[in-house]
Amino acid sequence: MAYANVLDFDESWPAAPRAVSPARRARGRLAHLSGAMAEESVARSLEGRGMTILARRWRGKSGEVDLICRAGQCLVFVEVKQSGSHEEAAQKLGLAQQGRIMRAALEYCDKEGHAPVPELRFDAALVDRHGRIEILEGAFEEAFA
Repeated sequence: MAYANVLDFDESWPAAPRAVSPARRARGRLAHLSGAMAEESVARSLEGRGMTILARRWRGKSGEVDLICRAGQCLVFVEVKQSGSHEEAAQKLGLAQQGRIMRAALEYCDKEGHAPVPELRFDAALVDRHGRIEILEGAFEEAFA
């Protein structure tokens, strides 16, 4: 049996994973915890407004939805964005992400047996550096119509 020279390799092979620095790993953990805390604060705020939390960080093939709530007969899909200010947080919610969230919402409705599709609303929950929350109801449903 002949063996190929180990130095001859196919350039289409994936590159070896790069080592992640401890500082970068720590920043990632901090960002994850900060995001989880922001989502928890938003969930408590929404419950205080009379909404029922149905799912947190729901993930489907189309993407992830931070919070899925019920407000009366309406299903509310909430994207939580955190930054230094509410304006900076709002700028982080791009059109591509809005599309993924809307597709994930339809996937959620299908998997959970919501047929016909109920009234849907897409909100953005903006959290600033001080933990203040601003809820933008119907933040991007115009694109859904």
